[in-house]
Amino acid sequence: MPAEWEPHASTWLSWPRPEGISFPGKYETVPPVYAAFIRELVAVEEVNLNVWNAAMEDWVRGLLLENGTPLERVRFHHFPTYEPWCRDHGPIFLVRESAGKRQRGVVDWGYNAWGNKYPPFDLDDAVPQHVARLRELPLFSPGIVMEGGSIEVNGRGTLLTTEACLLNPNRNPHLSKLEIEQYLKDFLGVTNVLWLGEGIVGDDTDGHIDDLTRFVNPTTVVTVVEEDSADENFGLLRENRRRLEGLRDQDGRPLQIVDLPMPGVIEYDGQRLPASYANFYIANDLVVMPTFRAANDGRALGILQECFPRHRVVGVDSTELIWGLGSFHCISQQEPAP
Repeated sequence: MPAEWEPHASTWLSWPRPEGISFPGKYETVPPVYAAFIRELVAVEEVNLNVWNAAMEDWVRGLLLENGTPLERVRFHHFPTYEPWCRDHGPIFLVRESAGKRQRGVVDWGYNAWGNKYPPFDLDDAVPQHVARLRELPLFSPGIVMEGGSIEVNGRGTLLTTEACLLNPNRNPHLSKLEIEQYLKDFLGVTNVLWLGEGIVGDDTDGHIDDLTRFVNPTTVVTVVEEDSADENFGLLRENRRRLEGLRDQDGRPLQIVDLPMPGVIEYDGQRLPASYANFYIANDLVVMPTFRAANDGRALGILQECFPRHRVVGVDSTELIWGLGSFHCISQQEPAP
């Protein structure tokens, strides 16, 4: 599995349904956020958009145009999904060099809506199969549950994940930690699996890594820290950072660690939401970071711009999107260049 900053052919997204459960009472505020995200992406790469049917495609086309998003690099596919979290139900692409040629494949992990929390999810689970057929790529099916947001790779052999998610009995209760590591090695081509602990407060995925710690180059991670000792995230993020200091990459070298602040408490309707600046998405020459109308927005953007000197780092307001308990990394899945 290549690192996210390696060249993309496109980004895959699944458009949210008005009838879906991800944005209760606030669906109408979310499509403009998607339009803003897609507008940034199409400036640097193609966007493949899964929609429910032809009627939804027509509606989305009109909405994108109304929001100033050009459609020349948007491709629509009638691959229906109940919910929009393409990072978790979408295809995980692999690449290899063979006989001087670059080949691609797709891993089709099982998807059970984060431990059977939000049935039905059969249509979402089928997306990798649709994409593999569309691209005429080999499909590998491990037969276990795994979400894209629960894993983070540096493209050189190291994978980061969390015990809270992958060892949760609502995923693969029949597998030990060592057995899960072996699946990751067998199906993603990694050699080195690193484990952090708990996820942030409000995260219904049981602790996805993409809200916590992200590779920004093969040897460096950014990790979120909470500076307010009274905040619920303070202790668990401090423990994850302590763990990072003791971890080594595939070559036995310590990781370079850059601290990224948290936005503080972001709530709606009395509910603490899993807002994190770590949920950024890396596209071709571009990084899109969620902002939350918070005091640390600008500081976090500055830190990421230092981490990605060759990319343009932009903030897009994710205050409405985070009501669905995810942000830009959660809704997107990269397709590496052929």
